Amino acid sequence: MRLVTIGSLGASAALGLGALVVAKILLPAAASNQVQAAPVIISPMANAASVVVAAGDIPFGRKLEAGDLKVIQVPRNAAPEGAFSKIDQVLAQDHGGAPIALTALTAREPILPTKLSGPGARASVAAELAPGMRAYTIAVTDVTSVGGHALPGDRVDVVLMRNLATDQAKKMLRAELVIQNVRLLGMGLNADPTTTKPASAATATLEVSVEDAQKLAIAADLGALSLALRGTGQAEIAQAAPLAAGALSGIGPVGSGGGHARRAVSAGPPSIQIVEGDGVTAAAKSGLQNTAAALQATKAAP
Repeated sequence: MRLVTIGSLGASAALGLGALVVAKILLPAAASNQVQAAPVIISPMANAASVVVAAGDIPFGRKLEAGDLKVIQVPRNAAPEGAFSKIDQVLAQDHGGAPIALTALTAREPILPTKLSGPGARASVAAELAPGMRAYTIAVTDVTSVGGHALPGDRVDVVLMRNLATDQAKKMLRAELVIQNVRLLGMGLNADPTTTKPASAATATLEVSVEDAQKLAIAADLGALSLALRGTGQAEIAQAAPLAAGALSGIGPVGSGGGHARRAVSAGPPSIQIVEGDGVTAAAKSGLQNTAAALQATKAAP
């Protein structure tokens, strides 16, 4: 009986000692771990920022679509300056049209305004070209550039003036339309389509097809090129044949005697033929003879 009592007392003492160890050591340690773990879960969510990144690799020159982009969460202090937080903000960059990637982008790379066409991007005529078109520059002056009133975004025709005479000392001029209704991309270094102030420039950059670029290259070597400004919304193509100087009103065909033009000036009866140049035609001789006869008749009259 005494042995049973002693065993029970020993077991009770062991259990009491175990409970004391749990209460004094294990429970405070567990509570401390829970307090330290709480900030690790809450703090990053409170400081997160949304950033639009490339969903996959995007090549240079690609027009971005919603499927090319995605939004990720990053620490607020790690978000790049100027980064977009919504996909709609990216797609609205290029005046509401699909923006073009001006650089190659890798997957999960943040999308920044400087990497896209549109506001905030670097000046780039290449980003403004329509598919299949080229930018071609010609030399102009204040006169041949419509006095500086042709601005980026306007539509123009290009006129060629050339001298067909084999002897360049003579004039056998002809004007012809080279290309019509092309978009003016830039005047000089100005490629901003929102420009409203006229300015003179030494060059004009046009948006043309490959074939029209070839035409301009040949035409620039044949003579002088000039711009003809079109009205807003005018897209018709004129059927205009090349025009020679002799077709102008009041100017006769180019003569063989020194290349001078001949003009008939009426002085009333008797008519007088005024001839410029080295040669005198039969008509001119007849006119002079008639004039001399008329003068003599006037002197003989009472």
